Amino acid sequence: MKKLNIFLLLFTLVFLVSCRTDDIIVRSEVVPGLATPENTAIKGFYLLNEGNMGSNKCTLDFFDYTTGTYHRNIYAEINPNVVKELGDVGNDIKIYGSKLYVVVNVSNKIEVLDAKTAKRIKTIPLQNCRYLAFRDGKAYASSYAGPVDINPNAPKGKVVEIDTVSLSIQRQATVGYQPEEIEIVGNQLFVANSGGYMVPNYDKTVSVIDLNSFTEIKKIDVAINLHRLKKDNYGDLYVSSRGDYYTVPSNLFLIDAATGNIKKDFHLSVSEMTIVNDKLYFYGNEFNYNTHSYKKTFGIIDVKTEEIISNKIIDQEYVDAIKTPYGIMVNPITEDIYITDARNYVAMGFVYCFDKNGHFKWKTEGGNIPAHFTFLYK
Repeated sequence: MKKLNIFLLLFTLVFLVSCRTDDIIVRSEVVPGLATPENTAIKGFYLLNEGNMGSNKCTLDFFDYTTGTYHRNIYAEINPNVVKELGDVGNDIKIYGSKLYVVVNVSNKIEVLDAKTAKRIKTIPLQNCRYLAFRDGKAYASSYAGPVDINPNAPKGKVVEIDTVSLSIQRQATVGYQPEEIEIVGNQLFVANSGGYMVPNYDKTVSVIDLNSFTEIKKIDVAINLHRLKKDNYGDLYVSSRGDYYTVPSNLFLIDAATGNIKKDFHLSVSEMTIVNDKLYFYGNEFNYNTHSYKKTFGIIDVKTEEIISNKIIDQEYVDAIKTPYGIMVNPITEDIYITDARNYVAMGFVYCFDKNGHFKWKTEGGNIPAHFTFLYK
């Protein structure tokens, strides 16, 4: 029995050491054969696991389309000398050029990695940073500009401009309270202000920044506690409101970016959304303190017609199985749909893959609170 155990141990070690992609060497937590290998323009995707606040459990996963292999917690293996690894609460992840940008909210930093290898290049300090957008060699990041603190005297937030060559902050603009997601349309940057630290006096505006002067030129009144902000290909912005969790429900609004006018109120609960091939995929997981319950919703909006074309995106069996939907992404080539489940926020979450018709393809365990995706192109 001891001899068998030794052979088993040697086999396991050889297997783990040999598991790798072309660029990313991973020696632990590998799930091979998860899906049929694909040969497309997309090599794979990164998934950022937020990690419960205060637990320092932000981790990075990678799914390799070319092998159908899922790699968990790759950052620690690739960057063994980084103290505390990625840090506390991963809030956004995006690739621009050859670099991968990871926003780590409570650790007050943006980690810049090589997009192919996930090796750390530099850390950019930014207090209570939130979300990213890019244009013309610049990165833009929203920041609460203050500590994590429910405080009626919390400072206004800001958006900073980062040069993607020197990786240094060059300019900053003051916006509304506790700014969240950002988008760029034309020569203007839009940021959804939440005022989440000002409860019950939430902010209700979208700030508009002129990129030439890098100053806030106006605010658009929308609804309280704004969060998500996505642009389509027709000059419009979709912005979500989280409501007040009591009597004001979550909602989704359509804004004309050129005029600032609200074109449509969808009367939808939207927690997260993504626009792919002129379709906006969304889910809602709205919590209400009066009932102490969550309400899940899913659907698709045609952004050309600005109409809801479906009130489902996956089979009902998996709507019921996914306890806490927390992240969503759609492959622009295959239109496969990815949804994460944060479960109880403490246990490791799940990553689900469905085909374009919403039928189940595969599932695997992610990290603690799997949340944010970005594609790695070849």
